[in-house]
Amino acid sequence: MSRNYKHYTKEFKLEAVKLVTEQGLSQTQAGANLGVNQSAIGRWIREFKASGQESFPGNGKLLPSEEKVRKLERDLKRVTQERDILKKAIAYFAEVPK
Repeated sequence: MSRNYKHYTKEFKLEAVKLVTEQGLSQTQAGANLGVNQSAIGRWIREFKASGQESFPGNGKLLPSEEKVRKLERDLKRVTQERDILKKAIAYFAEVPK
């Protein structure tokens, strides 16, 4: 048996968060009005408070700050490999021929 999960758009989630934060509805009321579980709305509110407008990037996508970190880590790995190759080349050419 597989569960079917509903996927909501970023705009839908932001509107749900606004109902609670700006219009003063409770999570239960907002959930009942939108047909969403109150725990999902609570999770969306926590994510929105943590990340602001960068929240809810989409399925399989990273927040811009996380994407930047991933790119920097990838670049660091590449540069470290290049440095190691150059060190080995210097050591090879620095040997005195016999």
